[in-house]
Amino acid sequence: MANQQPLRIKSISEFHEFRDLPKPEHPLVSVYNFEDLKYLNENEPRSLMLDFYSIALKRGANAKMKYGQQEYDFKEGVLLFISPGQVFSIEGNAELQHTGWSLLIHPDFLWNTPLAKKIKQYEYFGYSVHEALHLSDKEEKMIINIIKNIQQEYQSNIDKFSQDVIIAQIELLLTYAERFYNRQFITRKISNHQILARLENLLEEYFSTNTLTKNGLPTVHYIAETLNVTPNYLSVLLKTLTGQSTQQHIHDKLIEKAKEKLSTTDLSISEIAFELGFEHQQSFSKLFKTKTRVSPLEFRQSFN
Repeated sequence: MANQQPLRIKSISEFHEFRDLPKPEHPLVSVYNFEDLKYLNENEPRSLMLDFYSIALKRGANAKMKYGQQEYDFKEGVLLFISPGQVFSIEGNAELQHTGWSLLIHPDFLWNTPLAKKIKQYEYFGYSVHEALHLSDKEEKMIINIIKNIQQEYQSNIDKFSQDVIIAQIELLLTYAERFYNRQFITRKISNHQILARLENLLEEYFSTNTLTKNGLPTVHYIAETLNVTPNYLSVLLKTLTGQSTQQHIHDKLIEKAKEKLSTTDLSISEIAFELGFEHQQSFSKLFKTKTRVSPLEFRQSFN
């Protein structure tokens, strides 16, 4: 029976040894072909936690990969990003059948470069497997060329320019990935618009029941979890499609309900604040004025 504890792999050399791959040619950066990864040991731990970045281009796999509680079967080509400390697992037959590439980058390789900080700002490193980037044939060729350039560079004679060249290629790959994700948000309209519709229904139901009074304003994490997406993914999706963050959508629904109560009921400002999940009237009034440029009382008086 497979070990249920995640196996922490601290170095790229350790990962190569674990997967029966040849010793890496560079200790901090490595590219390997999935066709060279042919077997899963029946007794090996399926859950892994890496201390380095992994950017994988996978297609045609007979194994499923699990990240969080989501599974993805890689029947089509996708690009997947995993950052240090994230737990993922592989489930499948002992004999693997898959193609693609994986780029491994140890954080130590990025020291003293702007990318050491910038790489943490790419939100797709926090996406789940089912939020992977689906590539067109043209996009896939571009990514493969970059990965091959990185591999060729560290296989050449290392000199004082090697790190700069590899860093530049990694940055190019990450920039293209950001562009392709934005394209995906726009082109995969049906599924994305379904998320928007579900978000609207979720907020409407939440603000129309006593859940608001009991639990206060919904958090971004709660909204994302209910919609079965990660908070980062939801935030970027909404920003791309609507120009607003998840928090702004929550506040917009709050203001809509506040305006409704101010204009159609005789409830006091403090009673409305309480019904909308605020412990203190001042907090409600401050947010309302920030969003509408008038106080709740001024808004109510405008109807008299």
